[in-house]
Amino acid sequence: MTYPDGPLPGPAPDQESMFDGAALTYARHRPGLPEAAVRLLAGTLRGRPSPVLLDLGTGTGQVPFALLSAGAALTHIEVVDVSQQMLHQARQALQPVLGHCTLTPVHAAADAYEPLATLPGEPDCGPDLITFCRSYHWMNGEAVLEMADRVATPGAAVAIMGDGSLWTHDAAWTRALRELIQRYLGAGRRAGARRSHAEPRRSYEEDLADSAFNDVTEHLFPVTRAWAPQEVLGYLRTTSFAAPELFAERHQAFEDEALALLHAQAVDGSLVEDAMFRVLLARRPEGAR
Repeated sequence: MTYPDGPLPGPAPDQESMFDGAALTYARHRPGLPEAAVRLLAGTLRGRPSPVLLDLGTGTGQVPFALLSAGAALTHIEVVDVSQQMLHQARQALQPVLGHCTLTPVHAAADAYEPLATLPGEPDCGPDLITFCRSYHWMNGEAVLEMADRVATPGAAVAIMGDGSLWTHDAAWTRALRELIQRYLGAGRRAGARRSHAEPRRSYEEDLADSAFNDVTEHLFPVTRAWAPQEVLGYLRTTSFAAPELFAERHQAFEDEALALLHAQAVDGSLVEDAMFRVLLARRPEGAR
């Protein structure tokens, strides 16, 4: 099984500039994590003496924010992203909830990450939990999982998670919206300014099966979201398939038409998305490092 969003073949050359432009809108309009998924992640840290989180492709820091807000006793967090503006948004969001936890933002591609921080008295401390939330599909899976094996502590967990997008969600209003986007941008799904979406060559499970983290369990969390039409427009501005720069001078015309379409499709002012948030929780087999 693959994620509906599907992994793309390696980092996009325009990835940093695309997400830089979307950082503030992303912070306002991207959905967070379901509470049950946060509890699952927090459970992997129980019993760890000084829990450390490494969040790869952190965006605006949704994963560490959710864990800290849920009371996870993290001692150190490293957030990694290719976008400086995303890291700035993550830092702004996390500072008020850090408490005694320390934070290191790292401006890098995930597969090029090398630990920058050590904890006092624990020079070999690595992450106990490594997370990819709606980000793994931008990465070189083999390279990033090799890196994870190199830096993670014994008994560490890796969590690859996400819930598709409004492009992949199948409802009357999302189909109509997708058709409108295609009318402006062409039939193929865009993945930033310089390329089109590519179907995955391998599933996430296959990547994990060939990695050190091949003890994998799947966890599914149904999520129902009610979107207001204006919220959908905000969300679209954060995506690789409907970002403003893809429309150039026609973006305002697209948004005007999209808003009219969404109002027509809304029921009592809301557009319902029934999504499935999926977590692949992976560890090294028992007895491995």
